Amino acid sequence: MRICPRCGKPTIATITSMFNTEEICMACSDAERKEPGFEDARAADERAIRSGDYNFPGIGRPAWRK
Repeated sequence: MRICPRCGKPTIATITSMFNTEEICMACSDAERKEPGFEDARAADERAIRSGDYNFPGIGRPAWRK
């Protein structure tokens, strides 16, 4: 079992954040999708993958959420 770096709760299932490389729980992933800038982060990730960058670090979490 892991601890989610965003919410600090134990979790079994994780997914990589669209904003950075954190492995977050599914509840935090759902919340992340509602964040301002999520679509920008998703689009940047897609561009990186299409250009062959499979280690893209993300655009970073919004300053007000760090």
